[in-house]
Amino acid sequence: MIKRILAVLAVSEGTTYSMIATTLKVSKESIRLWTNTLLLKGLDGLKSKKSSGRPSKLTKTQRNELASLIIEGPAKAGFPGACWRSPMIQTLIYDKFGVKYNVFYISQLLRNMGFSYQKAKFVSDHKDPENREEWLKKIWPEILNLAKEKNAYILFGDEASFPQWGSLTYTWAKRGHQPVVKTSGKRKGYKVFGLIDYFSGRFFCKGHDEGPLNSESYEAFLTEVLSRTRKHIILIQDGARYHTSKAMKKFFTKKAYRITVYNLPSYSPDYNPIEKLWKKIKEKEIHLHHFPTFDSLKHKVEEALLHFKDLKNEVLSLFGFYKNLAEA
Repeated sequence: MIKRILAVLAVSEGTTYSMIATTLKVSKESIRLWTNTLLLKGLDGLKSKKSSGRPSKLTKTQRNELASLIIEGPAKAGFPGACWRSPMIQTLIYDKFGVKYNVFYISQLLRNMGFSYQKAKFVSDHKDPENREEWLKKIWPEILNLAKEKNAYILFGDEASFPQWGSLTYTWAKRGHQPVVKTSGKRKGYKVFGLIDYFSGRFFCKGHDEGPLNSESYEAFLTEVLSRTRKHIILIQDGARYHTSKAMKKFFTKKAYRITVYNLPSYSPDYNPIEKLWKKIKEKEIHLHHFPTFDSLKHKVEEALLHFKDLKNEVLSLFGFYKNLAEA
């Protein structure tokens, strides 16, 4: 109780939550809760309640309800922020079920309920759930049927850029001695067009080292791909401007007897398996390398592309998401 009183007095004097938390050895979330309690319930709200000994256990029904509340997120439960912290869940349990848990036990409780402590990830707020659902439930089955009818390739396409200044990842090193990798520092990259086939794992690619990617270079790449196969091509691409430009629409109309185009839903790189291929190439062949010249980078990338052209089974493994949809 003394800590609670000292904390709210310090808040009233303008002391920061971080400084109070460090001095009193409590969490900033606890300070926020005590301050809110004082404002809502007055001094009585700061009084310590008699402990009933060992914390009461939640019933199975209460645990299921708690799990649902956690999955829905803190905002819906009236808390600030987009992610849960242990003191917030401690408060949620007490407010909802009248059960007091020590904040240090919350993590064990959550693990027992099937939760784990994970790093959050960003997701675009521009994603359109309806378009994404339509892609999976309507458009993708339509593409599969068309491919069987025409005995066509289903080619997922995208472009990648490999920077000359290099890229870093985790590696082993003596504690206290951060590893270093040389870099040319030159802000230039080797760009690559790529397509991978859903059925065979075939990998089409072409490097581009002069100027930015545009409709002209994209058309040249697709023309080359068409010259290397007699099969009909179902092209799945994202909405990059040079993919959907007037010049490309004219090209696709002209080549409609050879190529059928589908555009992925906006902001949906997770629906494009070739994104995973670019990641694999960078992780296995490019990370932690020094490229003193642009030609050394270009040679390394071309070597990596050639290597993955022979790994059809590894390319096919990238389509697990779509294979599962087809089997469902």
